[in-house]
Amino acid sequence: MNWINDVFYVRKPVIAMVHLEALPGDPAYDPQKGMGWVVERARQDMLALQSGGVDALMFSNERSLPYKTNVDPITSICMARVIAEIKHKLDIPFGVNVLWDATASIDLAVATGAKFVREIFTGVYASDFGLWNTNCGEVIRHQHAIHGQDVKLLFNIIPESSVYLAERTPESIAQSTVFNTRPDGLCVSGQMAGKETDTQLLEKIKLSVPDIPIFANTGVNLSNVEEQLNIADGVITGTTFKRDGFIWNEVDSGRVKEFMDKVKAFRNNIKIN
Repeated sequence: MNWINDVFYVRKPVIAMVHLEALPGDPAYDPQKGMGWVVERARQDMLALQSGGVDALMFSNERSLPYKTNVDPITSICMARVIAEIKHKLDIPFGVNVLWDATASIDLAVATGAKFVREIFTGVYASDFGLWNTNCGEVIRHQHAIHGQDVKLLFNIIPESSVYLAERTPESIAQSTVFNTRPDGLCVSGQMAGKETDTQLLEKIKLSVPDIPIFANTGVNLSNVEEQLNIADGVITGTTFKRDGFIWNEVDSGRVKEFMDKVKAFRNNIKIN
């Protein structure tokens, strides 16, 4: 797990989401406000999260609903523009997630200098977005072909809004994923963005693959962060930092600071093996 310290400079990192506004090509995109507004909204959220003390950021096209599993080029291009225009103000590590296209996520990471990506790299799912298939071998070969081998890959093994088609336990999925595909970390999610990750499930997966970092991927908030971090090696969260805890609101820097003060106190007191 040394790579966590190498990338985040801290144990049990908090990765905060920068949810981009809808982009050109998305049904919710506002052409009157344009891309300049999308960039500025991302800048404001990024700075609020950074000033609040989070350990890392992850940029995602959260507003690109309904999501595609093979995104149009305009999506990645616009995300690259946003990141390029604001990253000079960024003093902490960042990652990217192009929902839900693993190849596009790696392309964007290489183009922008992101340290990590979170994606669905393995499995076949019945989802709200249709039958969801993956080709991990192809994606990882692409990663190396474009010289992205240093980009850390966080595998979301329990995707939101979907179910694994085979009758397998999450623990067996975690074990075979680690053996067959060598992920840098695994993400465990709730049913949708903002919904709490089940701690019993998180613990089962952690025990089944003890030598790989496990991240609680959704629904981490002020009331449960200590419980989640007591099991997980890190958390990825976004909704809890928004004004009134509503996913589509802007980031509230006061909520970020309160959350991170609690995390830092927890990290100072917990016994970490």
